[in-house]
Amino acid sequence: MSQRYHVFSLPLDLFDTLTPRNLVTNQTARRDPSPPPVATKEQTSTNARSCNVCLGAAFADVDDQRSHFRSDWHRYNVKIRLKGGDPVSESVFAQLVEGLEDSLSGSASEDESADESDTVDTLVTRVKRNVLSDIAEEGTPKVPASAIIWFHSPPATQIGIYRMLFPLETPSAAYLSELREMQMPIEGGRKWAMFMVASGHFAGAIVRVSRAAEEEAPVPANARKKPPKPKSETIVMKHKTFHRYTTRRKQGGSQSTNDNSKGAAISAGAMLRRYGEQALRDDIRGLLQDWAEDISECERIWIRASVSNRRIFLDYEGCVINKGDDRLRTFPFPTRRPTQSELSRCLLELTQVKISHLTEEDLHVQDEAFLASLPKPKPQPTPVSTTDIAKPKPQRLTKEEEIYREKWSRLLDMITKGRLDPLKSFWEREAESIGGVNVTIPEWTGDQRVSLLQVAAQSGHEEIVRWLLYDLRADPTIPVLAGWTKAEDAGGESDMSDVPSSRRTAYDLARSRAVRDVLRRCAADHPDWWDWFGAARVPSGLRKEKEEERNDKRKQRRKGLKERMREREAHEMLRSTAAEEASAVMTPEPSKTQTESRSGPQRLGGSSGAADGVVGLAAEMKAKVERERRARAAEARLALLSCQGRR
Repeated sequence: MSQRYHVFSLPLDLFDTLTPRNLVTNQTARRDPSPPPVATKEQTSTNARSCNVCLGAAFADVDDQRSHFRSDWHRYNVKIRLKGGDPVSESVFAQLVEGLEDSLSGSASEDESADESDTVDTLVTRVKRNVLSDIAEEGTPKVPASAIIWFHSPPATQIGIYRMLFPLETPSAAYLSELREMQMPIEGGRKWAMFMVASGHFAGAIVRVSRAAEEEAPVPANARKKPPKPKSETIVMKHKTFHRYTTRRKQGGSQSTNDNSKGAAISAGAMLRRYGEQALRDDIRGLLQDWAEDISECERIWIRASVSNRRIFLDYEGCVINKGDDRLRTFPFPTRRPTQSELSRCLLELTQVKISHLTEEDLHVQDEAFLASLPKPKPQPTPVSTTDIAKPKPQRLTKEEEIYREKWSRLLDMITKGRLDPLKSFWEREAESIGGVNVTIPEWTGDQRVSLLQVAAQSGHEEIVRWLLYDLRADPTIPVLAGWTKAEDAGGESDMSDVPSSRRTAYDLARSRAVRDVLRRCAADHPDWWDWFGAARVPSGLRKEKEEERNDKRKQRRKGLKERMREREAHEMLRSTAAEEASAVMTPEPSKTQTESRSGPQRLGGSSGAADGVVGLAAEMKAKVERERRARAAEARLALLSCQGRR
């Protein structure tokens, strides 16, 4: 059986050999510390005219001091100090500036102060980047904090102590000194307060976890009597447990939590649970008030409670334990139902030192396996230096160029939207500055069309196309650019969509028949203006007589369709009438005895066509009779048709 050690009474020979274990620092090589700055006369100067930021630089007069405050050296030291760095001397700053591509003595610019400010900012950014790269080069993985602090004693002994036993925010290098202070006895011994509450169960205790200083008196060497047996380190001084009905069986959750989420339940059990919660809170606070003097002497206060139950101990008027007390701790391991035996188990777990016996090789293999199981740190992104990349400067336009581009934008917008009247007035003013109706659309507009006529034809505005052709004599033979694709004029109705893009014209881009007819009429009216049937790709001219003839044919076609529809409807009516008459002839008349006899089953509504069959019936029954009659008439027509088909 392995030997057990108490955390407050470690053997002296074991404690003298302990060293804190940190697997991360053991695995990584430490960097050499940077050499301390060389002390200069400027640094040791005590003159009133000096700079405390720039390593005590001294000045002869006020003018030198003011010029220093405006210098890049001083501004760099101020910025680097605000970021947590160390200021540098003037010689070191000069070396940093020489390493930049754009130094302070570089080419002149329009704004010299802006360049100097950029240089200082670049230096500060570069120093920050170097620090990040140094951290990335170390490759230190982020190890999750463990609940146990381990110490190593050569050759093969390790002891572990819970981190919660040490003061909060204790640095790693101070754990060993804190452990040494924990071995020193104090007057009255160290005391802890331990409380647990869950599901209506409560357990609390005041325990002494180390012997008092007066109990550690050495036994004289010449004593004849047998030395007394040492007392136990842990003694339960006070304890209390009780239970209240606050949780529904096999359901979990307190009644107050259920009321807050679903509303107050109205039942006898809910009322009992609410009373139990109130009684439990009063009992615990009363116990804390009775133990107030002992709690004030405790070194640690351990509380296991949920968020709602934690309010029982804290945040109330006249509370014994303050919310921000540094002694507050939570149990760093899972616990069971609050009982006195569970408190004893938790006390033993906290005060008993964890012991393992692993050699240096075993520890090294274990640490390597643990580090390999950790997720790899994400590589730091390499910031791109703004000075290394030459950003293309945007082209600055003159006032005349801006006005010219605005005119083109307005012109294309009016043609695309079909605004003819504003377009005419605009063209009267700006025709000469634009360059005429057949001018090529500039490339900076991003438009694949070449002429204004092509824009109007593809937009589908026949009035603008007619104005461009007849009034301005726009050229319809201008071809489209070779880069035009079919997808760019998708949705059109042109029958020339299969024409190669290198030979397509305004007629091919027209999306409606009305626009194409305008081009054909102009070709018929003025055949000598352009090569309509060749370069312009207009299939034929459209004269007024031909257009009227086409309209007449369309009207006659519509009239014939209407007449055929009327004939079809009349034929269907005659056919239905003949079928009804035939069904009436084939249906036999019921005999007098059948009509008078009421003993046998009768059809609803009597015989077909009988008017007196619905007399005295309700409206709903009349509707049913009418439906039955229609059904019988339909059956008769179907029977007649089947008989005619057999003949």
